[in-house]
Amino acid sequence: MSQSWIFWSLLSALFAGATAVLAKVGVAGVDSNLATAIRTTVILVFAWGVAFFTAKPAALGAIASRTWTFLVLSGLATGLSWLCYFRALQLGQASQVAPIDKLSVVFVLVFAALFLNEPLTMKSGLGTALVVAGAIVLAWK
Repeated sequence: MSQSWIFWSLLSALFAGATAVLAKVGVAGVDSNLATAIRTTVILVFAWGVAFFTAKPAALGAIASRTWTFLVLSGLATGLSWLCYFRALQLGQASQVAPIDKLSVVFVLVFAALFLNEPLTMKSGLGTALVVAGAIVLAWK
């Protein structure tokens, strides 16, 4: 099971759920941008620690420039997402912010279809509609 993408996806969801609750408590009484910077520093140290202990030393030098470009762009998008997410948590309830944040699923499907030529099917359309409906129901208080 540990080699399955489903296993790792479920762990990701578990940790993301914990993140929302922990961040909501952590962002109280501090500027949301400063809170994001603190969180990002912890992630930076943690990620480099994991990479240091699991990657081969020569791996860093073998990364292609195209890969660097897209990883940097992904990092910038992540940073912008986190800044917005922490501000939303500061202003709203975690149980409302998190479902709206998960609308990222909808954007992933659209972007994947546009830029990665992944198919949009009736099944993905129905799933997307259900995700949107669920986010609206959960965020509507």
